Amino acid sequence: MIRRHELTVAHPGVYVVHSGPLGRAQREWVAVLAAWPAALADTAALPWETGAPITVAVEHGRKVKAPPGVRIQQVRHLADRLQPGVEPPRLQIEQAVVDAMARLVAAGDEPEAYALLARACFGRGRRATPDGIAAALRTRARVAGRRVIEGMVEDLRTGASSVLERGYLHLVERAHGLPRGRRQAASAATGRRTEQDVRYDAYGLIVEADGRTTHDTAAAYDADALRDLAEKAHRDMETVRVTYGMVFRTPCRTARQIAIILRRRGWTGGTRRCPRCPPEE
Repeated sequence: MIRRHELTVAHPGVYVVHSGPLGRAQREWVAVLAAWPAALADTAALPWETGAPITVAVEHGRKVKAPPGVRIQQVRHLADRLQPGVEPPRLQIEQAVVDAMARLVAAGDEPEAYALLARACFGRGRRATPDGIAAALRTRARVAGRRVIEGMVEDLRTGASSVLERGYLHLVERAHGLPRGRRQAASAATGRRTEQDVRYDAYGLIVEADGRTTHDTAAAYDADALRDLAEKAHRDMETVRVTYGMVFRTPCRTARQIAIILRRRGWTGGTRRCPRCPPEE
C-alpha cells in the first residue's frame, strides 16, 4: 500500500491515507499515536488554542521519540487526567490549564499565564471556572509557581477578567490604597445587561479597562460611548477609561488621578505610596 501510495508514513508505525500536507487534526493524531498511550496536553489540549504547539502527555517514566515539532510531557496517573469520550485523547481542561500556566510562570511570562486563565474561564465557551482550576491545583503534589497561580485564580474570582484589569487591581487600586471596587458589576442602563470592569458604587464612578483587542473598532467605540452616556443619564455614574500605558507605565499617576475623582465624589480616604512612586508623586 505504501508502494502504491495508498498510505504515507507520517511517523514510524503511523500512516495517513494521502500524500499531501497534514491538517491540524491529523498532526494531533499522529503525535498521540506515535507516543501511544498518550494524550494531547498543555495548550494543545485546549480546543480554543487552535494555533498552539502540539504537546503530548505520556505516563511518567516513559521515554518516547516524538515526531518533529512535538513536545513530550511526562505526567503521573495519565489515565485519571483524561477527558472522557474525546478524540484524539486529551487532558482535562483544568489540568491542561494548570500545566500551561506553570510552564509560562516558570518562563517568567506571568501576563500570558493570566491571559490563558482568563480565556479559559471568561473567553468564548467558558470551558473552565476558577473553582475548577483551584480544584485541579489541589490534586497536584508539585506545580511550578503554585503560589503565583493560586493568586491569579483568586484575582480571577474577584472579576479581573483580563491582564489589563488585573494590572489595574494590583498596580493602581491595591498598591495605592484606593477603595475596593466591585468587578464585573451588572448594569441595565442601556436597556440590556452589560458588565462593568470596576464600579465604585458609593462614589458613582466606573472604571473601564480599554484593551485594544476588544475596543479598537468603530463599533466598539460607539458601544462604549453609548454605555458611558447611558450610565450618566440614568444613574449619574461617571465613567473613566484606562489603557495599558496608564496601568503598566504610569500606574502611580493614574492612581492619583482616580483618587482625585473619588474624593470629588465623596471619598474621604487617603492614598499611599507604592515602591514605584517617584519622589515627586
